[in-house]
Amino acid sequence: MALPKLSLEEKRKALKKAQDVRSKRAKIRQNLKKGKTNILEVLANINDDVVAKMRVVYLLESLPRIGKVKTKKIMNDIGIDETRRIQGLGNRQKQALIERLGSN
Repeated sequence: MALPKLSLEEKRKALKKAQDVRSKRAKIRQNLKKGKTNILEVLANINDDVVAKMRVVYLLESLPRIGKVKTKKIMNDIGIDETRRIQGLGNRQKQALIERLGSN
């Protein structure tokens, strides 16, 4: 499948939109790291496209005292693939994350 031909203006708009999304995700991750928000609040905003398309790995690694090793263990224990995005989580997986990390 060939990529669509975009005008220079369309490319600029697409780049601006991508930058905005990355900035919003970075802000969410920063708030998680500082404890200003928690996993419950993030999962409650699953209808927000910025949250929905965030990878679960990045969400977990943004939590205080959770690094790459703990993230991998948690995801393996719950049965979440490392490439899964938040919008792709099942109800049981969300509930398991909340039970395990709800206080973070």
